Amino acid sequence: MELYQTIVELIDMRSFSNLWFWIMLCVQWWMVSHRILGVPFDMVLRARRKGGQAQEDLETLARVNVNRLLYITHMSGLWIVGFVAFVLTVLGVAGFGYRIEFAQAVFCLMFPLTAVWGLSLWAAHRIADGEHRGEALQARLIKLRLAVQAIGMVSILITSIYGMYQNMTISVLN
Repeated sequence: MELYQTIVELIDMRSFSNLWFWIMLCVQWWMVSHRILGVPFDMVLRARRKGGQAQEDLETLARVNVNRLLYITHMSGLWIVGFVAFVLTVLGVAGFGYRIEFAQAVFCLMFPLTAVWGLSLWAAHRIADGEHRGEALQARLIKLRLAVQAIGMVSILITSIYGMYQNMTISVLN
């Protein structure tokens, strides 16, 4: 019985009071802000400092990832948008309409990623339209990273405030 109790506590559905949720939130935003359009940010910094082969590597990797993102978007973009809208609607209704905390937590994780996806798609179009070489590519990737980090900071702030509110409300009710 003790093993079962440990597992239930480890996978607690009260997400905002669970340490794993907060670890997941931090890891998510670290990963999203480290790889901008699939390009590790240290490659951007290395290309900016050294140029030459590092810049060529950056341009090649950015070109491959931009072309891949644009191909996927052009081939099935409407299906992806429809599916993501459906999932977010289900999570929003289940979480905030029916007060299911797990759905609220997943919504808080996924909703800001849609803004990041939109910004990434916009930047991919800009890169494909001409900002795909040299300092223009570096500047576009740096601006995109700053925007992603700003979205991440606001998302973490709002999620933590809402999570504290949820935890205080539940503790008062019990």
